[in-house]
Amino acid sequence: MTVERWLRLIAGTFVTLSVALGYWVSPWFYAFTAFVGLNLLQSAFTNWCPMVWLLRRLGVPPCVPSQSD
Repeated sequence: MTVERWLRLIAGTFVTLSVALGYWVSPWFYAFTAFVGLNLLQSAFTNWCPMVWLLRRLGVPPCVPSQSD
């Protein structure tokens, strides 16, 4: 899997888990959902994401553009 796929998997897992925990455990877990969303928003503008940096350091291969791009 590439960095992009890992990022989507991790972000989706964090959001789903924090919404479930917010519903069943404590509404304070919704703050983590907001944090993940804000981090994705800022990365769209700055082109920098801490999770992407971490995944690259762990040796996950980068995305390879397709021939149609």
